[in-house]
Amino acid sequence: MSIVTFYRGDPKNAPRTTMPAHLGANVILTCNGKLLLEKRRDSDTWGLVGGGVKKTEEPLQAITREIYEELGIRVKKEQLRKLGVYGEPGRIAAYKDGSVWRMVIVVFGLALDTEPTLRISAESRELRFFSKDELKDIDIVITHSDIVEDHFLNQ
Repeated sequence: MSIVTFYRGDPKNAPRTTMPAHLGANVILTCNGKLLLEKRRDSDTWGLVGGGVKKTEEPLQAITREIYEELGIRVKKEQLRKLGVYGEPGRIAAYKDGSVWRMVIVVFGLALDTEPTLRISAESRELRFFSKDELKDIDIVITHSDIVEDHFLNQ
């Protein structure tokens, strides 16, 4: 059961925000030309690994923490490179509790040489590496789909 609905560039259907903007950090994690995605428990869609940046963190600290929490692997900050920031006003997450957030996402890249042993967190149903062709046939959360296209499908 979905507890969140995501919107991007849909002012007619997206609800008005009720909360301050939310800063998040996500990672384009690749290995052997494939992209790692998680099947999210909150929306039952595929998305990038990552999450919210805590008040005392910088986005780079947040993504290294999120990678460990969601995958069980430790990475060094030096392994990551900042790819971009996605923060247009229409990037919205609306939760069943009534909270509606504008999302600002800092995206990092991480390319691994060998496929790691991954641990599925409580936030995910499944973790899987996808080829470029396989990505066309899956439901990627709308607030991540343009990020995936910009950094993976357009290569």
